[in-house]
Amino acid sequence: MPNIDIAVIGGGHAGCEASLAAARLGKKTIMFTMNIESIAMMPCNPNIGGTSKGHLVKEIDALGGEMGRNIDKAFIQSRMLNLAKGPAVHSLRVQADKVKYTQEMIKVLEHTENLLIKQQEIVEILVQDNKVVGVKTATGTIYNCKSVVLAGGTYIQSRCLIGEYIEYTGPNGLKSAKAISENLKMLGIEIRRFKTGTPARVDARTIDYDKMEPQYGDEQIVPFSFSNINSDITKEQLPCYLTYTNLTTHKIIQDNLHRSPLYSGVIEGVGPRYCPSIEDKIVRFSDKERHQVFVEPEGENTTEMYVQGMSSSLPEQVQLDMLRSIPGLENVEVIRTGYAIEYDCINPLQLNHSLELKFIEGFFCAGQVNGSSGYEEAAAQGLIAGINAVLKIDKKPPLVIDRSEGYIGVLIDDLVTKGTLEPYRMMTSRAEYRLLLRQDNADIRLRDKGYNVGLIDETTYQQFIFKKQAITNEIERLKTAYVGTNEMIQSILAKKGSTALKSGVSIAELLKRPELEYKDFDMIDINRPNLEPDIIEQVQIELKYEGYISRQLKQVEQFKRLEKKAIPQDIDYEEVYSLRSEAVQKLKEIRPISIGQASRISGVSPADISVLLIYLEQLRRRK
Repeated sequence: MPNIDIAVIGGGHAGCEASLAAARLGKKTIMFTMNIESIAMMPCNPNIGGTSKGHLVKEIDALGGEMGRNIDKAFIQSRMLNLAKGPAVHSLRVQADKVKYTQEMIKVLEHTENLLIKQQEIVEILVQDNKVVGVKTATGTIYNCKSVVLAGGTYIQSRCLIGEYIEYTGPNGLKSAKAISENLKMLGIEIRRFKTGTPARVDARTIDYDKMEPQYGDEQIVPFSFSNINSDITKEQLPCYLTYTNLTTHKIIQDNLHRSPLYSGVIEGVGPRYCPSIEDKIVRFSDKERHQVFVEPEGENTTEMYVQGMSSSLPEQVQLDMLRSIPGLENVEVIRTGYAIEYDCINPLQLNHSLELKFIEGFFCAGQVNGSSGYEEAAAQGLIAGINAVLKIDKKPPLVIDRSEGYIGVLIDDLVTKGTLEPYRMMTSRAEYRLLLRQDNADIRLRDKGYNVGLIDETTYQQFIFKKQAITNEIERLKTAYVGTNEMIQSILAKKGSTALKSGVSIAELLKRPELEYKDFDMIDINRPNLEPDIIEQVQIELKYEGYISRQLKQVEQFKRLEKKAIPQDIDYEEVYSLRSEAVQKLKEIRPISIGQASRISGVSPADISVLLIYLEQLRRRK
């Protein structure tokens, strides 16, 4: 019986981050995967980031995770989204070379000390006295371990559906993990059935690009990793293309809806609301005459193109017919047919904020097995689960990021407090403090935590300290850098369409005007230091949004006060007088650790919270 510290089950994005975090923190770790070649595979869309998801990748990097560094090596197009809006929703999104992304991640994993990769299926998690003691492989080998991170993705009891055809496999025809599902049920874990899907991949040589709108990357590339600068990763980028469905496309789909497993009753799982199949779009948005279709390259050395927006489980011939009705795809050939995939996952209400199961010590879950969707959501959970698996062994408090500190905190709190009845997708609208939780300041928010845990080295940390101090110094300098009403400053203001000055003012005050930028004052600000673009960006945002930021910081103070009001875990909610029955049921199920968490539980009203606060005060006085 080999002895290890941590067993990570799964080699997807959650499994990679969990394995690297555990090994880098000095624990003997084994990543168990069904297929080594599928490690960090991107079975669906060929991109990383996007609205809110880009925030997650930046936060992963700030904490010392790998996803940001890896995609900086493997991207083929980079775009900053939502630039017409405020900085809170600016989100980096890049197209990935899928093969290179996998290869680069495997290289990192294989050269990480304390980490071993094994191509083995885990069929049983061994538990004694409600505590993890080991794992068992399909070949019968038992590995004793102190913690387990389950990151099975969409492979657990999975099956793929194309029209009437059903294949009991995982994504891309890879083997399904069947035995572990029964083991989870035997351990008392509540299982749910979810569904997701993917569109067809088509041959680039059979596309008429002249009928599509090219979509180019940004000239100024912004890295995902704070360890990189623009010049480190600048490269020639590949274009994507935009086209649209039409009424002919919609009629083909409508005429064949009865053949879609989604509508024929074959699919049992619940699908994602915010990433629907094309069948779903046609039914739910029947008033729309067209839908966007993005045709995206899957890599530099392949002819495969991903048809974003056309996820489908319709029969193969129907998929071909509907694709060929779209401008530019009239003669297209399909390389891989789109499919729906069903899989088992757990009810995340069974988890603590550390991602440890409430009733099995040392058992952590991360990624799509927790009911989430997306590579980025999975990687974020994997990193936190890996860190906390180590801290558990070391008998240290878990790393918990709260809702005011990061999108990772919002993601995990939503899952373990509110639960989810469909694949959960991160969105900026879920973050109530999103002006503070920008992607550009993820390192300012979370670098200290990564350093304190041990995933950020001393050199990187000192560079961060220098950056943070430079931002503070420059903001203070600009508040005392005054300009008068001379001809040069009035000319600058006129060119930018800004109101002329009637008296002297600081540059900091001028920068609060939306039309003015830091660079506008290069000629007159003679004491200006030579600063990196990321420092200038922080200075500008902090000054321009100073009032809004101050207001949101006050909201965070109130949030923190409620989070600090702890709820005893042995409280009997049945004894709390005037608490509604629904609230009693929900509070008993979730067992919130604070008043703040209790207030976010669906079914617990503000009146219930008031009753609970009075009861806790009575308890305190009795003591």
